[in-house]
Amino acid sequence: MRPERQPGLVVMLVALLAVPGSPTFAADDDLMAFFLADRVEVSDGEGDYLWDVQGWAGGDYHRLWLKSEGDRHEAELQLLYSRAVSPFFDLQLGIRHDLDPRPSRSHAVVGLQGLAPHWFEVDAALFLSDEGVLSARLEAEYDLRLTQRLILQPRAETEAGFGDDDELGLGRGVRQLDLSLRLRYEIRRKLAPYLGFGWRRAFGDTADFLELDGEDSSGYFAVAGLRFWF
Repeated sequence: MRPERQPGLVVMLVALLAVPGSPTFAADDDLMAFFLADRVEVSDGEGDYLWDVQGWAGGDYHRLWLKSEGDRHEAELQLLYSRAVSPFFDLQLGIRHDLDPRPSRSHAVVGLQGLAPHWFEVDAALFLSDEGVLSARLEAEYDLRLTQRLILQPRAETEAGFGDDDELGLGRGVRQLDLSLRLRYEIRRKLAPYLGFGWRRAFGDTADFLELDGEDSSGYFAVAGLRFWF
């Protein structure tokens, strides 16, 4: 039987967010569905907001995923096929389309998502854009249960590019790093408001592009949000 939280990461080809609290699975010919809004939040300063949601339909081994993530500056949509490659990780293949910023980009996606040792949720992916720019993203989070209802979640996300995309202000090398901490309270298991804070920094040419546009390349932030699933 597979663990509650599915999919996962791997060395350098990987991609996407794990599903905490997923239902257990029966035979692969049983069709099931799941939806998770992992982060729906607002942040202090300039009316910032963010969403990070995903859903799947399928069985134990084969699934079709739909994922969306975005904020005030950018938004993306992913359609992926996933195949279980171990009890803890899924290989994911598909496409990603960036709705913002303009000009928009489409990407081929290959990634791994799942549970790393010590129960870290990991999501790693490689993206190849229609402009021929290769990039990688790695997300990791961990749920530390303080009580039956109170959960502290450290989270890290980083992104790197193997080429420049001058039109979008994205440089080569490590582009950004986000470190954050969220404390949520489960009113019910499927519904949990949370508060948190974090630190974000851009690097290299990406930081230079942000500063030219009048944006900060680093800073602290506080968030308030809601996590729910069904």
